[in-house]
Amino acid sequence: METEIHVPVGSPIIRKFPIFVDEHNVIDGAMKLMKELRPAWDMNLVKTKLFTEGTTNKLVGCHMEDSPEDVVLVRVYGNKTELIVDRDNELKSFQVLHANGCAPRLYCTFQNGICYEFMQGDALGPQDVRDPTLLRLIAGEMARIHAIHAHNGCIPKPNLWIKIRKYFSLVATEFTDQASNTRIQQEVPSQEVLEEEMAWMKEHLSQLGSPVVLCHNDLLCKNIIHNIKEGHVRFIDYEYSSYNYQAFDIGNHFNEFAGMSELDYSLYPSREMQLEWLLVYLRAYKRFTKKGGDVSQRELETLYVQVNKFALASHFFWGFWALIQAKYSSIDFDFLGYAVLRFDQYFKTKPEIMAMKIPE
Repeated sequence: METEIHVPVGSPIIRKFPIFVDEHNVIDGAMKLMKELRPAWDMNLVKTKLFTEGTTNKLVGCHMEDSPEDVVLVRVYGNKTELIVDRDNELKSFQVLHANGCAPRLYCTFQNGICYEFMQGDALGPQDVRDPTLLRLIAGEMARIHAIHAHNGCIPKPNLWIKIRKYFSLVATEFTDQASNTRIQQEVPSQEVLEEEMAWMKEHLSQLGSPVVLCHNDLLCKNIIHNIKEGHVRFIDYEYSSYNYQAFDIGNHFNEFAGMSELDYSLYPSREMQLEWLLVYLRAYKRFTKKGGDVSQRELETLYVQVNKFALASHFFWGFWALIQAKYSSIDFDFLGYAVLRFDQYFKTKPEIMAMKIPE
């Protein structure tokens, strides 16, 4: 069993509205929600903006003409995303992170989505995460989240293997004659090969000694918001947040240096860049968890090896995720092509990464 996230006592009750928003007519649905959430607003003066970046959900921002800083975001869940996202867990993560100053306010839920506070700042791109200043801010913010205590006192357990297994079961039929997309059998490794790799990963990576912490698990560039005025970064979108291996969260972020719409793994951070990132991270993590002292070379090298090995698991996680999206999503994106690239990168980098050894 994975560890449940526990919401702090005294957290505000989240309002629930029995409203269903049509994903093909998000603006009308958003206006219905504003009538409930912001009854003082004159609906004739409400401005809306449709955001297009989401790969699984529809997102619209609403604000009054004369107060553009008070933006309410309405997120409508994508088709069948409940198969891959634990919505109850997402709400708990939202509340825990907000209580710790890491997330915006969650205003309400409705039948197929949530409304929350807009976070001021700029979403980052693949070039930004390499910037020396931003890189340090990101490492520090991840350490802050990893240090949050949001479980009931038991030793937390990761959800990685449960989740990968679940995702795989959702697309298992695609490897048979009942497949809805024949490209899978032509371009994706066979079911037997994928099964073997999953078993190998679980056995090998579970023994690396990576701590289990509260993770974001989806730290792609556009989920990082940089507030230049206040000089900080914050992470958004907590759909995949859970207790997981520390090294998975970091390795997954490093994989995201390659971008998404046009993957370029030559952008994966060099050893030098990773060590710089990891040193900032470890110093911050020790500070937040009150385990003072400087960072030893051995600690740094150990985390470096753990992170690169867990980056392999990240390829599998999002490879299966993309196969599910290819089957159900109504969003115009070549999810199957993306899955193929993720599995390819796994097999391409595995030999070199497996040769890495944790220092004695």
